[in-house]
Amino acid sequence: MSEFVFGTHNAAFVQVMYEQYLRDPASVGDEWRNLFDNGKVADLPVIPTSREEVLSGGGMRDAGGVAAPERPHPASPIPHPGLTPITGPAARLVQNMTDSLSVPTATSFREITVDVLDARRRELNAQLVAAGKKISYTHLIGYAIARAARELPVMTHAFQDVEGKPHRFDPHAVNLGLAVDVEKKDGSHALVVPVIKHAEGVGFATFHATYEALVDKARANKLVPDDFAGTTITLTNPGTIGTVASVPRLMNGQGSIIATGAIRQIGSAKVMTITSTYDHRIIQGAESGMFLRRLDSLLQGEENFYGEVFESLRLKGSREQGAVLAAAPTAPGSRLPAPDELKHVAAAMALVKAIRNFGHLAARLDPLGSEPPGDPALDPGPLGLTPEIMAGIPADLLRIYVPGRTLAEAYPKLQETYCGTIAYEVEHIGSHQERVWLRQVIESGDHKKPLTPEMKRKLLARLTAVETL
Repeated sequence: MSEFVFGTHNAAFVQVMYEQYLRDPASVGDEWRNLFDNGKVADLPVIPTSREEVLSGGGMRDAGGVAAPERPHPASPIPHPGLTPITGPAARLVQNMTDSLSVPTATSFREITVDVLDARRRELNAQLVAAGKKISYTHLIGYAIARAARELPVMTHAFQDVEGKPHRFDPHAVNLGLAVDVEKKDGSHALVVPVIKHAEGVGFATFHATYEALVDKARANKLVPDDFAGTTITLTNPGTIGTVASVPRLMNGQGSIIATGAIRQIGSAKVMTITSTYDHRIIQGAESGMFLRRLDSLLQGEENFYGEVFESLRLKGSREQGAVLAAAPTAPGSRLPAPDELKHVAAAMALVKAIRNFGHLAARLDPLGSEPPGDPALDPGPLGLTPEIMAGIPADLLRIYVPGRTLAEAYPKLQETYCGTIAYEVEHIGSHQERVWLRQVIESGDHKKPLTPEMKRKLLARLTAVETL
C-alpha cells in the first residue's frame, strides 16, 4: 500500500496510531485495528527510534544468507547539550519535507479584495446565530476552491512514475484536503489533512457539515483511515495566525496546494493574498493563474455563488453579484436631508476632488518664487461654500484623511498638503485600491518624518551633487 493513500502530510499521524496499536491494540479504533491486523502496515514507514533498532531490524545478510559483518562504529562526536534526536513521527515529517524537494514546483500569487466576502459572511452569520452555527472565511473559500477546481480539473491532477515513465493521473474528483493544526497532550502541534471527498458535487450545507465534522474529529483524535485517503488538492490557511502570504511545500502525489493569507486593510479596502503552489510537470503557470482568477470571481459573487450558498442553507439573502447589504430601516422620526444640504455636500465633494486632481497647479514649486498658475476649481466660493456652511459638513463624510472634524477645519490642511511645496498627482492611477492607499498616506502625513540637522546637511549635499552632475 502506497503512503500516498494517506498523503505524506498524514504519515506522521499514521505512525503515531501504529505505535499506539503496538503498545495496546485496544487503544485504537476498529478501523485502525482492522487496518493493522490485516498486515497493511508492511508499507507504512516505521522510523527507528534508536541505533539498536537500526542494527537489529531485518538482520542484513549477503547473497549467501550469511549475516554481513557489522561495520566498525565511527567515532561519535561529543554531544552538544542543545542537541535532541528527532525520532518517531517527527523524523517521518523530516523525511517527507526532504522528499518534497524532488517535486519541481512553482507558485502563483493573487491579491483579492474581500469586501464582498466579508459582507456576505456577516449576512450569513446574522441569520445563523439563532441556530448556533457560524460560517468562517475558510468555509466559503474552500467551497469556492471546489467549484473552481471542478471547472479547471487540471489542478487536481497528479504526477506518477510508472515503470520509469512519466504519467499524468486524473482522479476525476475534487477531494479537498483541509490542513488542520492539532495540539497534542504534551502541548506540541501536529498537522493532519482530512479530506472532503467529491467536494465538487455537494451543496454548501453538506460541505459545511462535512468540514466541521472532520475538524471536530481531528481535534478529538478520532479520525479514521478513510478520512485521510484520496486528497487531490489541499487548502491551508496560515492567515489565521497573521501570515500575509505563504508558499507551502507540495507533497508527492498531489498536484496543487492553495494557501490563504491574513486579511489586511489597504486604504478603505480589505485584501487577502492567495497562492497556488503546483507541480510544474503537469500544471502550467497559465492554468494556475486562471484557477486563481476563477476563484477570485466566485468570491466576488459572480455566477450567483453566494445565492447558491444562501439557498443551500435555506436562508434569505441577496443574490446579486457584489450586492451591498441592505441599509437598516429608517427609524421613525428621522428625515431625509434638505435639498440645500445635499447641494452643499455635493459641492464639498467636488472641492475635495478638485484639490486632489488639480492642487499641484497651485503648488509653490519654483525656488525663485514665481506664482503658480492655480485653478479656479480650487476656490470654494463659486461652489457656494461659505465658512459657515463648511463648518457644518463633517469631514468623515468626504473620506478625507487630514486632521479636522469639519470641512472648515480640514480645508486649510488639504490646501497645505496638495498646494504646498510638494505636488502630488495620483488620481490618474488606474487601480482604485492604489489610489485610495496613496490618498490616505499623503493626507495623513505618515510619509513625512522630521529631519535632524545632520540629515538636512546630508540631504543638501546629496541634492547639490545631483544638480552639479
